[in-house]
Amino acid sequence: MRVAVTGAGGRLGSALVRLLTAAPFVREVLAWDLPEHNLDDPGSARRLVAHQRPDAVVHAAAWTDVDGCAREPALAMRRNGIAVGEMADACVNSGAAMIMVSTNEVFDGLRTDGLPYRPTDQPRPANPYGAAKLAGEQAARAAYWATGDDFAAAALEQSDGRDSTIPALAIVRTAWLFGMPGADFPQKILAAAAKARREGTTIKLVSDEIGCPTYASDLAAGIVALVEQAAFAHRRGFGGIHHVVNAGRTSRAEWAREVLRIAGIDLPTEDVPMTTWPRPSTPPAWGVLDPTPLPGGPLRSWQDALAEYATLLPRVE
Repeated sequence: MRVAVTGAGGRLGSALVRLLTAAPFVREVLAWDLPEHNLDDPGSARRLVAHQRPDAVVHAAAWTDVDGCAREPALAMRRNGIAVGEMADACVNSGAAMIMVSTNEVFDGLRTDGLPYRPTDQPRPANPYGAAKLAGEQAARAAYWATGDDFAAAALEQSDGRDSTIPALAIVRTAWLFGMPGADFPQKILAAAAKARREGTTIKLVSDEIGCPTYASDLAAGIVALVEQAAFAHRRGFGGIHHVVNAGRTSRAEWAREVLRIAGIDLPTEDVPMTTWPRPSTPPAWGVLDPTPLPGGPLRSWQDALAEYATLLPRVE
């Protein structure tokens, strides 16, 4: 296969390029990023797909600044909604499969029954970032004629006869992505710890936001397994809406304390609500996704993934 990755220089994109390059079923990896692939350019996707003719496109490019999206919702819709539809149209016209990376923020997070969100649950975004990403999902589904309920449930079914009728589109929702490059949540906590140590203060941690920390390398491995299904299994297990996160759930506060524990940092912490720091965009308080079956099996726990990732982080003196 020739597989293209959009947003190839980002946290997920760079992990995808690395793993796809080593995958035996991949003949060539097309790493698409600025300036060639530009979410603000309506013709960018069409030109790249028509010229380079990939067999599959993993659309990881997005504007992930959720507060920026809240300040500029029209730009968020352009980059995370309309641009996805343009990529999907280009893929359909060339006969390419597509994987669109989406988010847990398509849900409002108001659930109180303690159950994780499943692909068949009704999305109801509560902020402009989630609204734009949901619009992107809908545009991709419209391009592939994948608007029925059977598409949303396809990743849960995993049945030979049924999956052969599912279009060559997979939507992968994930949450709380961490990993290199960029300043992710663990790195921000370590920076806050260094500041607190210098100033002799406590670290305030948000305790009422619950989600699924997901390691970019593990998410990339799950997506690569889906791409392989598209190549060799007549799309069985490929199409539909997939929830791909590391196993387990936690609060921001407990995640931060695990970062501190692994780093060997003993500092006082204080649990606070999200409202302590007003923001333009409010994330879902309950952002837990129910992982769907993956061809290569479920992802490991977020604690195990974090422990591996922590070996890459600088020590806090």
